[in-house]
Amino acid sequence: MRVPLHGRRVRGWVLDADVAEPEAAELRDVLAVSSAGPPAEVVDLCRWAAWRWAGPLASFLRAATPANNVGVDDAVERDTAVYPGDSLIGRELRVVSPRGDVEVPLANEGSTLVIDPSPVRSAALAVRWEQEGREVVRLSSEHPDAVRTAQWARARAGACVVIGGRAAVWAPVPDLTAVVVLDEADEALEDERAPTWNARDVAIERAARAGAAVRILTPAPSVDAVVAVGAPVEAAPSRAWPRIEVVDQRDEEPGHGLLSAALADALRQTVGRGARAVCVLNRRGRARLLACRTCNELARCEVCGATVEQRDEGLVCARCATTRPLVCLHCHGSTFRAVRPGITRVRDDLAALLPRVEVASVDAGSDAVPDVPLLVGTEAVLHRVRAASGLPVGLVAYLELDQELLAPRARAAEQALWLLVRGARLVDDHGRVLVQTRLPTHEVVEAARRGDPMLVVAAELPRRQALGFPPFGGLAEVSGAPEAVTAACDAVAETGITVLGPVADGSRALLRAPSGAALADALALPGLDAARAKGRLRIDVDPRRV
Repeated sequence: MRVPLHGRRVRGWVLDADVAEPEAAELRDVLAVSSAGPPAEVVDLCRWAAWRWAGPLASFLRAATPANNVGVDDAVERDTAVYPGDSLIGRELRVVSPRGDVEVPLANEGSTLVIDPSPVRSAALAVRWEQEGREVVRLSSEHPDAVRTAQWARARAGACVVIGGRAAVWAPVPDLTAVVVLDEADEALEDERAPTWNARDVAIERAARAGAAVRILTPAPSVDAVVAVGAPVEAAPSRAWPRIEVVDQRDEEPGHGLLSAALADALRQTVGRGARAVCVLNRRGRARLLACRTCNELARCEVCGATVEQRDEGLVCARCATTRPLVCLHCHGSTFRAVRPGITRVRDDLAALLPRVEVASVDAGSDAVPDVPLLVGTEAVLHRVRAASGLPVGLVAYLELDQELLAPRARAAEQALWLLVRGARLVDDHGRVLVQTRLPTHEVVEAARRGDPMLVVAAELPRRQALGFPPFGGLAEVSGAPEAVTAACDAVAETGITVLGPVADGSRALLRAPSGAALADALALPGLDAARAKGRLRIDVDPRRV
C-alpha cells in the first residue's frame, strides 16, 4: 500500500489487520492499495530471517514481493495435480557427481521449490520438466520485471515446480511439499549485501515450518549442511570426477616458480590436441610481493611501511595508495623478482614458455573472455569461460592451491574444495585437473583425488566444534564507522557475547556466541539501533571470509 509520510507517498506492507490502535497516535488514511504481497506464512518466515541475520524486516519483505504490482482483487484458484512417483518425506543429503546431469527429485503432489545457483542448469531443468508435463515457474533475476511478476503470480496457484536462484526461496506457493537445494555451498546462494542471508538456511527453515521434505544435492557438502540435514545417504562414485593430477612443488627445482615441468608438459599436450587450457591463480596484477634482486629486501612503502604491488604505473601501496617508480629504498636498485606473481606477470611468463600459443588473462573486471587456447585468471575465469564460445576446455590447472588451503578463514577448506569442483565441471570428457601444491596430503587434495568430498567434512567437523564456529556457535563481523562499531560491541558485550576487537582503526570487530540463537537474540537488542544512529554499521552473520 501507499501512505503519506512527511509530505511524501511511501510504499509499505500491511502485516496484520487485527491490532489495537496505539495510544496518543495520529493515524493517517491509506492512500491506495497498490499490490498483493507475500502470504502470511512467508511474512512469518521474513520475521524469522530478520532475527536470524540481524537485518531490517523490510529487506526480506522486499525480496518476497513481486517486482511489479499484482492486483489484490485478482482471484487465485488453487490448482491440484498428482504425478507418478514415490512421495518425498524427511531430510536427505546426497553427494552427486560434479559433472553431468543431476536427477532432481520432485514431489508427486503439491509444489516443489528448487533452489539452483546456476541459471544455465535451471533453464535446462525447467525445459525437461515442462516436456514431462510439469507446470514450471521460473523465478530468475535475469528475466525482466514483467516476466518475474507474472511468474510470481502464477506460483500463488500452487501445484507447480518453482525453480530459480536464492530469491526463489520466497516464492508464494501455498502447497509446499518438497524443497530441493542444489550446490548448497555455492556462495551465490548468500547475499553479499547486509543482511547476508543464505538461501539454504531459509529453505530448510521454510520446509520445517511447512512440514515439507528436504533434499540437498551437492558434489561437495558443507559442514553446515551435514549438521542441519544429516550425513549423506550414499556417496557419489569416485569415477564421477575427472582425472586429478597432483604436482608436489617440493620436488621442483629452484627457480621454476609456478611454471613446473609437469605444467609445461600438460599445457603443450592440451593445446596440441586442439583444446583450451585454463590456469587459475587468485592474485591480480603483476606482483603482490616483490624482492630486490640486488639486496633481497622486500619492496615496501616509504610512507606507511606496507609491502607494495607492481602495476603498470610502477610500485603502488595497497594501504595508502602511494606510488613510486621501480626503485629499491634500501640499495636504490631497479630490478626486482616476483615473490608472489599475479596473473598479469604469469601471463607474460606463459607467453615466453609457449611462444607460439596465444595467451590472455581474465579477471572479474575483464570485458570479455578472449577466444584463445590458453587463459590465465583469477577464480572469475572459471565462471566466465563456461559462457564463452570456442574451444573445449581440456585442462584446468591451479598454479598455487596452497594460497586457498592455508587462507586465514574458517571455511578455507570448503572453499578450496568448491574451487576444484568448478574446475572439474569445466573440463571435457578427456580433460584433467592439475593441482600444484606443497601439501599433497591435505584433505582437500585427497578428497579431489579420491572423489570423496566427505574427507573434508570429517576433518572440518572437529575443528569447528573445538573453535565454536558455525554451525556449532554464532559468529558475526561488525564493520563500519568506528563510533558505531564501538557502540555495537558495548551493547552486545553486556549479554555475555565475546567481542574480539575492534581492530583496523576501530572499524571492524568480531562477535562470537555459544550458539546462533544466542547471537541473534543479542543482535536484536535495542542497543543496536542506538549504535546505528552513530554512523554506518554493517553486520555480517556467519561471514564466509573470516
